[in-house]
Amino acid sequence: MESSSQTTGEPAYPVRFSVEYPQRQLNRLTTAFRLIVAIPILIVASSIGGHEGTYAAGEHGWRIAGGTGGLLFLAPLLMILFRQKYPRWWFDWNLELLRFSNRIGVYLALMDDRYPSTDERQAVALDFPYPDAKHGLNRWLPLVKWLLAIPHYILLAFLWIAAVVSVVIAWFAILFTGRYPRGLFDFVLGVFRWTNRVVGYAFILVTDEYPPFRLHP
Repeated sequence: MESSSQTTGEPAYPVRFSVEYPQRQLNRLTTAFRLIVAIPILIVASSIGGHEGTYAAGEHGWRIAGGTGGLLFLAPLLMILFRQKYPRWWFDWNLELLRFSNRIGVYLALMDDRYPSTDERQAVALDFPYPDAKHGLNRWLPLVKWLLAIPHYILLAFLWIAAVVSVVIAWFAILFTGRYPRGLFDFVLGVFRWTNRVVGYAFILVTDEYPPFRLHP
């Protein structure tokens, strides 16, 4: 099992992400044709306000929407800035959409062979606390969070290239052995985790705590 933040002595970050390692033989057939098999759920995801919940071609395709559909970014930013409020249903929308998108991403990364559900959590867990916008968030910080996160964007660009290579290697491993090599699984999981922290901080604005530069919890 992965070492926890308590084990490493580092504080837990508010955005928590994990994927259960499959302790079983993975489906070789659906693994071999994963991109084709995933087309229906990708169509469903693309219909939700144009949100790209995919990791195709190695790019973490977050599209942030300012209005309706997709991840809500501009509307919460304005509410935090002028009213110091984060409407609960906007928070719930962003959380559930991120969960759905991550289930698709995990499926495309071959980390789970169960078809992504639109509502059940399956092997993917993503959680972050509902923020107290008045007392727990700086009303001005959302204006610059996307800028402060630039070092993360640069590092994640390289990490996602390495993650794609890892998924390709895992694809061959699953076809021959039915197993996802644990080291590769943990690395790809770490890249997902890091990315979700940055999204939670810079785009859906649920925390003012700067994301740590680490793959583990």
